[in-house]
Amino acid sequence: MSITGADLPTLLPGMLPRLWAFALRISGDTHDAEDLVQLACVRALERAHQLQPDSSPLSWMFSIVHTTWINEIRSRNVRSRSRQEWNESVIESVTDPAAATPETDLMHEQILKAVNGLPDGQREVMLLVAVERFSYKEAAEILEVPIGTVMSRLSRARQTIGTLLNGGQKTPGTGRPLAQT
Repeated sequence: MSITGADLPTLLPGMLPRLWAFALRISGDTHDAEDLVQLACVRALERAHQLQPDSSPLSWMFSIVHTTWINEIRSRNVRSRSRQEWNESVIESVTDPAAATPETDLMHEQILKAVNGLPDGQREVMLLVAVERFSYKEAAEILEVPIGTVMSRLSRARQTIGTLLNGGQKTPGTGRPLAQT
């Protein structure tokens, strides 16, 4: 059975947690994330007829969230407003509530801080591939970039995070972070 745009209203509620988490991670602000998801859902419902039967509705929605955010950033730049910084209290609320130890919570917080410190392109690819588990191809479609760009950004993001989590230490002779060996 193929999924069509007519199925979208019944599928959206199940997608909302992942869409909101992605929107929060790329926007860094709970209010922006809420507005972003709401606007993306409205746009998707208005354009439900454009959902192709062979497309993943979740990938399609992530693409709409991403495009909507890019348009918002451009609008803000035109209005000379800068992107809001990540609120430290949000980091605490995103950690895994089922973590078994405080060390696990600390590790999650360190990883979230490292990911947040990445340039936008690398952060978005890392979130889509490592967190949301999209394939490289799906991430490329969502971000509207070549698959090689996704691979390159992901590689640089992983190297940067590995270096940050190892305190800047690299494996002797390789130039790679210790975490990658």
